[in-house]
Amino acid sequence: MHSKITLAALVSLAASGVLAQNAPVNRPAAAPGAPMSAIGWLGEGSANVPTVLRRPTGPLAPPRLDEPPVASSGASPEVEVLPLGTPSPGSAGLLPMSVTGLPRSLWTSSDTETLSSLLAAVDPGVPALSALLFTLLLAEADAPVASDGGARFLVARLDRLLAEGAVDPGLALIEQAGRVTSPALFLRWFDLALLAGHDEAPCTALKAQPELSGDLATRIYCDARQGDWTHAATVLTTAQALGQIPERDGALLLRFLDPELGDGSAPVQVPARPTPLQFRLFEAVGEALPTQPLPRAFAATELSGTAGWRAQLLAGERLARRGALAENRLLGLYSDRRPAASGGVWDRVSAVQSLDAALATARADLIGPALVKAWPQMRSAGLLVPFAKLFGPRLTDVRLTGRARTLADRAELLSDGYESAARRLGDRDGLMATVAAIATGTAPDPVPEGGPRAAVARAWSDAATPPAVLQQMLAQGRLGEVILRSIALFSSGAEGNHDDLAEALATLRAVGLEDTARRAAIQLLILSDEGAPL
Repeated sequence: MHSKITLAALVSLAASGVLAQNAPVNRPAAAPGAPMSAIGWLGEGSANVPTVLRRPTGPLAPPRLDEPPVASSGASPEVEVLPLGTPSPGSAGLLPMSVTGLPRSLWTSSDTETLSSLLAAVDPGVPALSALLFTLLLAEADAPVASDGGARFLVARLDRLLAEGAVDPGLALIEQAGRVTSPALFLRWFDLALLAGHDEAPCTALKAQPELSGDLATRIYCDARQGDWTHAATVLTTAQALGQIPERDGALLLRFLDPELGDGSAPVQVPARPTPLQFRLFEAVGEALPTQPLPRAFAATELSGTAGWRAQLLAGERLARRGALAENRLLGLYSDRRPAASGGVWDRVSAVQSLDAALATARADLIGPALVKAWPQMRSAGLLVPFAKLFGPRLTDVRLTGRARTLADRAELLSDGYESAARRLGDRDGLMATVAAIATGTAPDPVPEGGPRAAVARAWSDAATPPAVLQQMLAQGRLGEVILRSIALFSSGAEGNHDDLAEALATLRAVGLEDTARRAAIQLLILSDEGAPL
């Protein structure tokens, strides 16, 4: 798989994977005339909204509104200067405004350090918000004003993409940013290129600009990759003699440069958290490391086609849970061949293949049992949403009854066609009545009493507004920061803080993310109810 991704290819993925379907869509609110854009309601205060957020705390917590501005010192503030016409690497993006619906000023009024902390700490509670996070990370938008041209902000975006396992989009993003001139950006570029299996470009850049990295292991490896084995060996020998390189890195590089030195030697001790370079060196000397215990980014290395089928399946599932792998790609992994064993991932492969084959026959007597068997398998793996996107539309016209019909309804509501599915459901009660109302953009009637269903319903009521602190941020133009804080509020709400849940959804709707708000609410209600009997 080549690491260079075109914008057209990324846009084509927007409906089903890392870029997902949740680009902001402006839809009207339930109440006629209710202001639901980021602009219309800013001048309208409310005496009923809280003045501070209850959760979360730490880097996710917005500032209090009742604290007067206080200078931390009497020194003159440092003024950051950026020459006119200087390209900003932090403004690079793979998704243009025409795709995301987000303004170019998404980040400009926020502080780089604040945004970096939020990007590192925010934890999407449902797949719809994971898709929204990817959209934010890959959006083409101006970076916060900074003397480094937004390089620190780009580093924060790349770090989060790495954490999510989105290696190819991360590599495409840094290549889109243009010429790498800082060691911090080079480090991310080198790590991404190593994980993608295409490290020629950063090594070529390092040869031309040695100041990009002072890490001797990196420079020795790149010398070897550029064919300068003599220089690599000389630098390694000197560095070892002077104690300038860690013992483990020295041993790995020595075996990499001269494999015969490893014959009969004890294996190199594996670090708890290897770097991408160490990972590739272990692989090169014949001591490849399993990726399951390692951070998610390493899972991407299993999808190159050289790993065994089971390793590819486990890696694909791990990435698909976070939206870093398109569900069609996951289905391709499941369909690659017939499982030769049982238990664990093999049972999921068998169940998905059986349902796929049953749907091809269009026989309800085969489809129903296959669906009932596959659903708990995918639920246990945390993959119900990708599963529903794959099979929900194909279940629409199948005449199923009983438990199979209930599961088919849920699959359709978790799929991209959730609104049409809700209109076909007809009169329902309980959970499905709430889900169907939210799917069509209306508040349930009657409103549920207590719990997450009531909190979700409140977000679609006429009186729903974002919390005052987020309204103030929007008035200051800090839209991207507000969206990140809404994702954090939703996660807090999913853990039981129901006021936070209502406020998060109300904020997403107010800034025009109606589609994302609906998907997030539906996913939370259905997935959190999966432990209940059907």
